[in-house]
Amino acid sequence: MPPIRTFTAALGLAAMTATLLVSAAEAAPRNRYVQVQGADGRGYVASRNAHRTSSSFTANRSIQTNGGYGLNRNRSAAYGEGSYSGSSQTVFNSGRSINRSASVHDNGDGTASYQRTVTGSEGRSRSVSGSVPYTPPQ
Repeated sequence: MPPIRTFTAALGLAAMTATLLVSAAEAAPRNRYVQVQGADGRGYVASRNAHRTSSSFTANRSIQTNGGYGLNRNRSAAYGEGSYSGSSQTVFNSGRSINRSASVHDNGDGTASYQRTVTGSEGRSRSVSGSVPYTPPQ
């Protein structure tokens, strides 16, 4: 199996395992706002809003500079019952965007299937998918 597939599958499985272990104490929303102003009018504003439950995660992030550069990113994920599915969309101030999606599923037969897709502003996309050996954590 090519190294990128192995890495992608391992990363997805690690994410699925880690997110399945979320405790109820972490279910509270988390918000952060930062504003920095420096010399000569330089600076930026950044904000992040995140919410995690035992079966899902959403986050919105915005970064804007005084020079007009910036981005907005929205992420979401759902997990449970041996599956993980997540996506993110990043939109830059220039109008360009990038979309990512990933999914992992425990097939129940000692393997896990995965798929990851990235799509750019021009509509070009690249996908990787496959199946790898998998033993769920005890």
